[in-house]
Parts: sequence; C-alpha cells; structure tokens
Amino acid sequence: GSRAAQSRGKDAPFLSSFPSFFYISLYLSLYIEFQSRYPKRPSQRNTKYLPPNSPAQLRISSVSLPPSLHRPAEIMGNYRMCGCFVRKFSVIESGPPPDIADAFRKYTGGAPVMFPDQLRLFLAEHQGADDGTAGKIFAAILQKRHHLFSRHSLTLDDFYRYLFSPDLNPPTIADQVYQDMTKPLSHYFIYTGHNSYLTGNQLNSDCSDIPIIKALKRGVRVIELDIWPNSDKDEIHVLHGRTLTTPVEVLTCLRSIKEYAFVASPYPVIITLEDHLTTQLQAKVAQMIKDTFGEMLYCPDAECLEEFPSPEDLKYRIIISTKPPTEYLMGKSSTRKRSKSQKDKDSDDEIWGREAAADSTDREDGEMVKDSTHAIPYQSGSESSEGTDYELLSGTSDYKRLIAIQAGKAKSGLKQALRVDCAKVKRLSLSEQKLEKAAENHGEEVIRFTQKNILRVYPKGTRFTSSNYKPLVGWMHGAQMVAFNMQGYGRALWLMHGMFRSNGGCGYVKKPDLLMDPDKLFTPKSQLPVKKTLKVKVYAGDGWHLDFKQTHFDKYSPPDFYTRVGIAGVPDDVVMKKTRVKEDDWAPVWDEEFTFQLTVPELALLRIEVHEYDMSEKDDFGGQTCLPVSELRPGIRAVPLFNRKGEKYHSVKLLMRFQFV
Repeated sequence: GSRAAQSRGKDAPFLSSFPSFFYISLYLSLYIEFQSRYPKRPSQRNTKYLPPNSPAQLRISSVSLPPSLHRPAEIMGNYRMCGCFVRKFSVIESGPPPDIADAFRKYTGGAPVMFPDQLRLFLAEHQGADDGTAGKIFAAILQKRHHLFSRHSLTLDDFYRYLFSPDLNPPTIADQVYQDMTKPLSHYFIYTGHNSYLTGNQLNSDCSDIPIIKALKRGVRVIELDIWPNSDKDEIHVLHGRTLTTPVEVLTCLRSIKEYAFVASPYPVIITLEDHLTTQLQAKVAQMIKDTFGEMLYCPDAECLEEFPSPEDLKYRIIISTKPPTEYLMGKSSTRKRSKSQKDKDSDDEIWGREAAADSTDREDGEMVKDSTHAIPYQSGSESSEGTDYELLSGTSDYKRLIAIQAGKAKSGLKQALRVDCAKVKRLSLSEQKLEKAAENHGEEVIRFTQKNILRVYPKGTRFTSSNYKPLVGWMHGAQMVAFNMQGYGRALWLMHGMFRSNGGCGYVKKPDLLMDPDKLFTPKSQLPVKKTLKVKVYAGDGWHLDFKQTHFDKYSPPDFYTRVGIAGVPDDVVMKKTRVKEDDWAPVWDEEFTFQLTVPELALLRIEVHEYDMSEKDDFGGQTCLPVSELRPGIRAVPLFNRKGEKYHSVKLLMRFQFV
C-alpha cells in the first residue's frame, strides 16, 4: 500500500504538468469523428426536392438502373470553422413535391409511367395548354433524359424534370407578339431609355455606343441622344452637357443604332434628340441621319400629324423626335432679356442639384435647356425680329423635315399643354416630379391627353448614380415613354424589365382598355372592386450551387434562403409577402402559398425576390424576376431568376404554381 502511495505521489507532478491542449485536441478529434459518423438528420431542416439538373441527379441518372429504382442521393458540404475543424453538412435529396407526385398518379391512374395522351390531358386540365403543345413537349423530354428505359413513356422523374425546366415550362405565355399592333403609337407603352449613351453615372462616366447596343438587344425602342457642338463648333458630339462625361461621335451612335435596331424586335425605333446645335450643325446632323438610315427613315409628308401611325405600319423604320427648330429660336427670342440664371434652366434635364421654379410657364413640361448658348444663334447687337427669325430657319428646313414626332413645350402652363388638339398630335416631356404633381392635380387631363398624344417622363436631375423612379405612376396615367437609365439597377428597373417581357418582348405593350376609354376616365386612386384573385405557391428553388461559390453567401454553412412575393400596381393592389427562412440548404423547399386580390390586374406585376438571411449583416441577394400578371400561365411552372442588373442566371430557378380564382 505504501509503495502504491509512493508511486501515485511520484506520478502526480507528471500528471499535473501534462499539457492542457491534449484534452482540447482529443475533444476536437472526437467531435469531428462524431460529425462524420452521425451527420444532421434530413428530417430536421436539410431535406430538399430532387432538382432535375443537379450534379447528384446526373450521377444517379448515369447509373444503369431504371429511374423507378433511383434512390435518394447524399451531397456533402464542408465548411472550415476557425481554421481548426470542418463542419460537414449532409443533404438528402428527396423526390418531387407531393402536388407533383399526386398529379402524376392522377393522370397515369397509379401506373409508374405516363403516355402522350395522359400528358396531353394533364396539360389541358392542369396547365391550361392547348393540344398542339403536348407532342412537342413529350418529344423534348424524351430527347433530354439520360436513361434508356421506357422510350415511349415518361417516368415521374421525367415528369418532374419537365416541370422544373424553364425552357419547356416557362411561367408566362409564348415568346411571341400576340397583341393588336395596328393601333396608333399613343395606344402603347414603349420601352424607353434615358441618356442612352452613358456607361455609368450621370456626372463623369464615359459616353459610348455600347450602352445603346445593349439596350437595343434587350428590346428598348426609344434611344435618347444629347447632341452638342465640339469646342471648335465644327463637329457634333454626344455627351451629357455641363458634366465631366467624355463624348462620343454622333455618327458612331447612329451607325450602331442602324446595325442593332431590329435585332430584338421589328417594330420602330424612335430616336429622341436633345438638340443644342447651331443652325449649320443642325443641317450637318440632318445629312448624317439621312445618309446613315436612308429609306429606313420615316419622314411624314405633312408637317404635323393628325394621328400617329401604328407600330405595324412602321416596322423596320427609324423615327426622329425632337423640338422643331422654331421652338429653339422662339425660346431664345422670348428669353433674350432674362437674367443668365434663368436662361440656363430650359432643357430635357434639370440643372444638377437645382429644382425648377414652380411658376415658370416656359418650364411646365419639365424641359430645361442645359446651355442656352447652344440654341440657334442671334446676330449680335441687333434686336430679334420676325423677319430675322424666318431667315435663320431657312437653313434648317432639311433638319425640320426629319422630325416625325414633334415635342412641344408648356408655354401657357401645364393645364393648357394637356389640352387635346384634334388637328395634330405631339409629344410632351415631364420630369418625374412634374408628373407626380400633374397626377395629383390634373390626373384626368393627363389620361385624356395620353389617349391621343405621347407623354414622356424622365428621371429628375439629382439622380447622379443613374438610379430610377417608380414607373407605375406614369403607366397608371397612360404615359407611353417612361424613360429609364438602362445602365442602372434596382427594383424600379426590375419592374421596367418585367413590364416589357410582355407581348413577346417586342418593346411595345398595348395599354389596357381602361386607359383608352374617353367616356369613363380611369382614376388610379379610386376604390375599385376586386376583379381577380391570384394564388401563388412557392414550392422550391435550385441552381445556386451551380452559379455561386460554396462560400458566396456564408463562409461557415450553407445559405439560409427565403423568398419574397408581391404585387406592384395600383395603390390598392401593392403588397409584399415572404416565406419562412430555410436554413442551411442550397436547394430550399418552402411549400407555401400566398393569395393576392387584384383590382386592376391589367397593370399588375408579380414581384419575386430570393434573399439569404444574415443575422448580423444585410441579407444577401439571391435572385429576382418580375412578371406581368396578365401573361402568367396557370399551373405548376419553372421560374428563372435574374441578377441585380437583369441578366439571367444560368441555373437559378424556382418551382411555383399560379392559380386564378
């Protein structure tokens, strides 16, 4: 006993001096071993539907087993924590959601495969498709699948692949023009750009034809060019006046417009010119325009149109819209005795950081001249007379004949400018602030004016970063040209993209009948009954693991996604809802349904956004899209998502269901 006690006494110093990190290392080793042997159970929060194009699914499909024998696959994700150990996440991929499995069993009568007639019945009853599409879809599914069994029938896996394919099962109606295109231009919303030549912000970015090309490829139909003399007054530049933007040659822009004008759409391209040229340079740019476009140029015989022609009549034509030279001349004559501070206030864009005076009659339409010294010059030392005015205009007759859509000014106040002239049509420009005031005080007059004439709305001058405003105010009052900075990004631009996905993306969307009824004028703020109820179900999402790095959203775990779904439209219809957060899952499953009551579905846009929840910082962006409610296809649909700039992701998509009740 004494020897044992002595032995324990000798060992005690050794034990007390044993390094404490040994226990820490042992604990970490056991923890890692435990995590690898007993991963998180999928029933807790990592279960997801089997995505049709995921790597795991492709690996399963490559195995020489019939699809009916496919088993759930396991995907491991490793995230390093604190540099000392690794967290392993296990995701069990389950089959299609219950609604899809139930639909498959219903139309197959419980059989393991689906035949063409059964698919045709499903498309007609559940998806609202016509009989002509079933054969094409069936052939496309068979062509894409990976297994070699059941060549003349579809398995549940094939059926699910089809439903989760945006190419085969898009959320909106067919990508083709279907609206009546024979009405006057004033009957359509027109895809319109603002300062189309800018590559970035409004102050010091480069001017180039590249943004113009991108806009035309997207389907934009109205291109704006600000044309100024160079320092020697012998050439013409396109630039944003009174800023540090670098110029681009006007001829470069014109040639690019000609080359790309009809890549995305055959319907007319309108070039709005903000003209700051001398008489000689106006004649020079007129010759450039004629030489560049030739017979593509639309030049009406009459000086003033009584009614605008239709998009159908103007297919593959280029239209010039600006103020006639007389407007510039008379504007100079009438303001000759003004102080310099007032001279500099008339143009299509406001002076940077300075608001227009509310009582200025020459500026009720929001058009402000950036530099009045670039208007038609006057003979120094002599008083302007009517004879002199016409003498100066004689050199601009060619330029004036090119102007098909004349832009006027509200010289006698906004209410006077909004009066409809039965003998002629015109274009009126308002800043976003002026439109809001006009909508508040003269809402019915604005709508009546836009039934025959064209109203253009442009961003306020203080949007230095090329941001945009809410477009619904303009659309609700019939404004055809809601001009946007296409090089910007943000929710307002997403709404613009969504609106012009309509009608095959041709850049012209027919205004709803309620905006064109002259006897019963539409009032956006009035209380209206619910016309239609839309139910939206969000099943699942997939594709982020293919388009993003593993640590893009979170360095230490898979992302925690949630979806926001809502309506943009008239005030009574505007709402936004969200799903719960799905934690630690690259392919989340929500299976949640939302209901939206719509009073004016013709102007409603369905907003969809996916975000990744972050407890300590701002939530990360995971994709977005905006869809016109009037073009939603009922049934279960695959919805592709886009990035902040409106560019489509390669793989990211949602599985959703739309129902109208």
